[in-house]
Amino acid sequence: MMKLEKYLNSRGEEMNKLVCIDDLKNLIKDGMTIMIGGFLGFGTPEKLIDLLIQMNIKDLIIIGNDTSFIDKGIGRLIVNNQVKKVIVSHIGTNPETGKLMNEGKLEVELSPQGTLIERIRAGGFGLGGVLTPTGVGTLVEEGKEKINISDKEYILELPLKADLALIRGSIVDKFGNTFYKGITKNFNPIIAMAANTVIVEAQDLVEVGEIEPEVVMTPGVLVDYIIEGGE
Repeated sequence: MMKLEKYLNSRGEEMNKLVCIDDLKNLIKDGMTIMIGGFLGFGTPEKLIDLLIQMNIKDLIIIGNDTSFIDKGIGRLIVNNQVKKVIVSHIGTNPETGKLMNEGKLEVELSPQGTLIERIRAGGFGLGGVLTPTGVGTLVEEGKEKINISDKEYILELPLKADLALIRGSIVDKFGNTFYKGITKNFNPIIAMAANTVIVEAQDLVEVGEIEPEVVMTPGVLVDYIIEGGE
Protein backbone atom coordinates (compact mmCIF):
# COMPACT_ATOMS: atom_id res chain seq x y z
CA MET A 1 0.00 0.00 0.00
CA MET A 2 1.34 3.45 -0.93
CA LYS A 3 2.47 5.64 1.94
CA LEU A 4 1.02 9.13 1.96
CA GLU A 5 4.30 10.99 1.42
CA LYS A 6 6.06 8.41 -0.74
CA TYR A 7 5.64 6.82 -4.13
CA LEU A 8 7.48 4.43 -6.43
CA ASN A 9 9.57 5.83 -9.26
CA SER A 10 9.97 4.17 -12.66
CA ARG A 11 12.59 1.81 -11.20
CA GLY A 12 10.31 0.65 -8.43
CA GLU A 13 12.24 2.57 -5.76
CA GLU A 14 10.38 4.36 -2.99
CA MET A 15 10.86 8.12 -3.13
CA ASN A 16 9.81 11.08 -1.03
CA LYS A 17 8.18 13.78 -3.13
CA LEU A 18 8.75 16.54 -0.60
CA VAL A 19 12.39 17.60 -0.97
CA CYS A 20 14.71 20.47 -0.18
CA ILE A 21 15.44 22.67 -3.16
CA ASP A 22 19.12 21.69 -3.13
CA ASP A 23 18.07 18.08 -3.70
CA LEU A 24 16.89 19.08 -7.19
CA LYS A 25 20.31 20.17 -8.41
CA ASN A 26 21.21 16.78 -9.83
CA LEU A 27 18.07 16.86 -12.01
CA ILE A 28 18.89 20.08 -13.85
CA LYS A 29 21.42 20.17 -16.68
CA ASP A 30 22.61 22.57 -19.36
CA GLY A 31 20.65 22.37 -22.60
CA MET A 32 17.43 21.05 -21.09
CA THR A 33 13.98 21.82 -22.42
CA ILE A 34 11.95 23.24 -19.54
CA MET A 35 8.29 24.25 -19.43
CA ILE A 36 7.53 26.97 -16.88
CA GLY A 37 4.05 27.93 -15.74
CA GLY A 38 2.81 31.47 -15.40
CA PHE A 39 1.07 34.36 -17.14
CA LEU A 40 3.19 37.52 -16.87
CA GLY A 41 4.74 35.96 -13.79
CA PHE A 42 1.47 35.04 -12.06
CA GLY A 43 1.63 31.37 -11.15
CA THR A 44 5.36 31.16 -11.89
CA PRO A 45 7.56 29.20 -9.45
CA GLU A 46 10.02 31.98 -8.58
CA LYS A 47 11.94 29.88 -6.07
CA LEU A 48 12.69 27.35 -8.81
CA ILE A 49 13.73 30.21 -11.10
CA ASP A 50 16.10 31.28 -8.30
CA LEU A 51 17.62 27.79 -8.37
CA LEU A 52 18.23 27.91 -12.12
CA ILE A 53 19.91 31.29 -11.73
CA GLN A 54 21.98 30.15 -8.76
CA MET A 55 23.20 27.13 -10.73
CA ASN A 56 23.76 29.28 -13.83
CA ILE A 57 22.29 26.59 -16.06
CA LYS A 58 22.93 27.49 -19.71
CA ASP A 59 21.54 26.89 -23.22
CA LEU A 60 18.01 26.27 -22.01
CA ILE A 61 15.00 25.88 -24.26
CA ILE A 62 12.11 27.45 -22.36
CA ILE A 63 8.46 26.86 -23.19
CA GLY A 64 5.85 29.08 -21.57
CA ASN A 65 3.13 31.57 -22.25
CA ASP A 66 5.44 34.61 -22.32
CA THR A 67 8.81 35.94 -21.21
CA SER A 68 7.25 38.00 -18.42
CA PHE A 69 9.23 41.09 -17.33
CA ILE A 70 12.95 41.69 -16.96
CA ASP A 71 12.76 41.21 -13.19
CA LYS A 72 10.16 38.47 -12.96
CA GLY A 73 9.71 34.83 -13.91
CA ILE A 74 11.15 33.61 -17.20
CA GLY A 75 12.34 37.16 -17.86
CA ARG A 76 15.04 36.81 -15.22
CA LEU A 77 16.51 33.83 -17.08
CA ILE A 78 16.48 35.85 -20.31
CA VAL A 79 18.29 38.78 -18.71
CA ASN A 80 20.84 36.38 -17.20
CA ASN A 81 21.64 34.98 -20.68
CA GLN A 82 20.75 31.42 -19.69
CA VAL A 83 18.28 30.77 -22.50
CA LYS A 84 19.10 29.59 -26.02
CA LYS A 85 15.51 29.50 -27.32
CA VAL A 86 12.03 30.37 -26.14
CA ILE A 87 8.73 29.05 -27.47
CA VAL A 88 6.07 31.50 -26.28
CA SER A 89 2.96 33.37 -27.37
CA HIS A 90 4.36 36.90 -26.88
CA ILE A 91 7.44 38.80 -25.75
CA GLY A 92 6.17 42.37 -25.67
CA THR A 93 6.41 42.92 -21.93
CA ASN A 94 10.12 42.06 -21.81
CA PRO A 95 12.23 44.37 -24.01
CA GLU A 96 15.35 42.30 -23.32
CA THR A 97 13.84 39.36 -25.21
CA GLY A 98 13.38 41.45 -28.34
CA LYS A 99 16.84 42.97 -27.98
CA LEU A 100 18.58 39.60 -27.73
CA MET A 101 16.49 38.22 -30.59
CA ASN A 102 17.47 41.14 -32.86
CA GLU A 103 21.12 40.67 -31.91
CA GLY A 104 20.95 36.99 -32.87
CA LYS A 105 21.67 35.86 -29.31
CA LEU A 106 18.26 34.31 -28.62
CA GLU A 107 15.99 32.25 -30.83
CA VAL A 108 12.33 33.14 -30.43
CA GLU A 109 9.54 30.92 -31.73
CA LEU A 110 6.22 32.73 -31.47
CA SER A 111 3.12 30.58 -31.40
CA PRO A 112 -0.46 31.89 -31.06
CA GLN A 113 -1.55 31.34 -27.47
CA GLY A 114 -4.34 28.90 -28.24
CA THR A 115 -2.12 26.97 -30.63
CA LEU A 116 0.70 26.90 -28.09
CA ILE A 117 -1.35 25.39 -25.31
CA GLU A 118 -2.86 22.84 -27.70
CA ARG A 119 0.63 21.81 -28.86
CA ILE A 120 1.57 21.24 -25.22
CA ARG A 121 -1.66 19.35 -24.62
CA ALA A 122 -0.90 17.18 -27.67
CA GLY A 123 2.51 16.42 -26.22
CA GLY A 124 0.97 15.40 -22.93
CA PHE A 125 -1.73 13.27 -24.55
CA GLY A 126 0.62 11.51 -26.96
CA LEU A 127 -0.99 13.00 -30.06
CA GLY A 128 0.83 13.53 -33.34
CA GLY A 129 -0.02 17.21 -33.60
CA VAL A 130 -2.78 19.80 -33.89
CA LEU A 131 -4.58 20.97 -37.02
CA THR A 132 -5.49 24.66 -36.83
CA PRO A 133 -6.55 27.35 -39.29
CA THR A 134 -4.89 30.00 -37.12
CA GLY A 135 -1.98 31.51 -39.01
CA VAL A 136 -2.87 30.28 -42.49
CA GLY A 137 -1.68 32.85 -45.00
CA THR A 138 0.68 34.51 -42.47
CA LEU A 139 4.29 34.13 -41.36
CA VAL A 140 3.08 31.50 -38.88
CA GLU A 141 2.70 28.92 -41.65
CA GLU A 142 6.26 29.21 -42.96
CA GLY A 143 8.07 25.87 -42.99
CA LYS A 144 5.02 23.95 -41.75
CA GLU A 145 2.93 21.30 -43.41
CA LYS A 146 -0.55 22.35 -44.50
CA ILE A 147 -3.44 19.95 -44.84
CA ASN A 148 -6.68 20.51 -46.76
CA ILE A 149 -9.83 19.12 -45.16
CA SER A 150 -13.25 19.73 -46.72
CA ASP A 151 -11.78 22.53 -48.87
CA LYS A 152 -10.32 24.33 -45.88
CA GLU A 153 -6.60 24.68 -45.18
CA TYR A 154 -5.10 23.86 -41.80
CA ILE A 155 -1.57 24.11 -40.43
CA LEU A 156 -0.15 21.03 -38.79
CA GLU A 157 1.39 22.21 -35.52
CA LEU A 158 3.65 19.64 -33.88
CA PRO A 159 3.39 18.62 -30.21
CA LEU A 160 5.65 20.04 -27.52
CA LYS A 161 7.22 18.09 -24.65
CA ALA A 162 9.90 18.91 -22.11
CA ASP A 163 12.48 17.36 -19.84
CA LEU A 164 11.14 19.32 -16.87
CA ALA A 165 7.94 21.16 -16.00
CA LEU A 166 8.23 23.75 -13.22
CA ILE A 167 4.84 24.70 -11.81
CA ARG A 168 3.50 26.61 -8.81
CA GLY A 169 0.46 25.56 -6.85
CA SER A 170 -1.58 27.65 -4.44
CA ILE A 171 -2.39 24.63 -2.26
CA VAL A 172 -0.49 21.37 -2.63
CA ASP A 173 -0.73 18.25 -0.52
CA LYS A 174 2.21 15.99 0.26
CA PHE A 175 1.33 13.62 -2.58
CA GLY A 176 1.34 16.49 -5.07
CA ASN A 177 -2.39 17.01 -5.59
CA THR A 178 -2.54 20.67 -6.58
CA PHE A 179 -5.06 23.50 -6.55
CA TYR A 180 -4.40 26.81 -8.33
CA LYS A 181 -6.12 30.01 -7.21
CA GLY A 182 -7.55 32.34 -9.84
CA ILE A 183 -5.35 33.31 -12.77
CA THR A 184 -2.36 31.43 -11.35
CA LYS A 185 -3.87 28.32 -12.94
CA ASN A 186 -3.06 29.42 -16.55
CA PHE A 187 -0.61 26.99 -18.23
CA ASN A 188 0.33 25.08 -15.08
CA PRO A 189 -2.07 22.09 -15.29
CA ILE A 190 -1.32 21.45 -18.96
CA ILE A 191 2.48 21.62 -18.76
CA ALA A 192 2.32 19.21 -15.83
CA MET A 193 1.12 16.61 -18.34
CA ALA A 194 3.80 17.17 -20.97
CA ALA A 195 7.15 16.73 -19.21
CA ASN A 196 9.26 13.79 -18.14
CA THR A 197 9.68 15.23 -14.64
CA VAL A 198 7.32 17.62 -12.85
CA ILE A 199 8.33 19.80 -9.91
CA VAL A 200 5.71 21.80 -8.04
CA GLU A 201 6.50 24.77 -5.82
CA ALA A 202 3.83 24.88 -3.12
CA GLN A 203 2.62 28.21 -1.79
CA ASP A 204 0.70 26.39 0.94
CA LEU A 205 1.64 22.78 1.73
CA VAL A 206 -1.00 20.63 3.45
CA GLU A 207 -1.52 17.03 4.45
CA VAL A 208 -3.05 14.49 2.09
CA GLY A 209 -6.84 14.67 2.36
CA GLU A 210 -7.00 18.40 3.14
CA ILE A 211 -7.79 19.30 -0.49
CA GLU A 212 -11.26 18.28 -1.59
CA PRO A 213 -10.86 15.82 -4.50
CA GLU A 214 -13.23 17.75 -6.76
CA VAL A 215 -11.06 20.91 -6.67
CA VAL A 216 -7.78 19.15 -7.51
CA MET A 217 -6.51 20.61 -10.80
CA THR A 218 -3.27 18.65 -11.13
CA PRO A 219 -3.46 15.09 -9.77
CA GLY A 220 -0.55 14.12 -7.57
CA VAL A 221 0.23 11.12 -9.77
CA LEU A 222 1.68 13.60 -12.29
CA VAL A 223 4.00 15.25 -9.75
CA ASP A 224 7.49 13.93 -9.07
CA TYR A 225 8.88 16.45 -6.56
CA ILE A 226 7.46 19.11 -4.23
CA ILE A 227 9.26 22.05 -2.64
CA GLU A 228 7.84 24.57 -0.21
CA GLY A 229 7.69 27.97 -1.85
CA GLY A 230 5.79 30.15 0.59
CA GLU A 231 4.36 33.52 -0.41
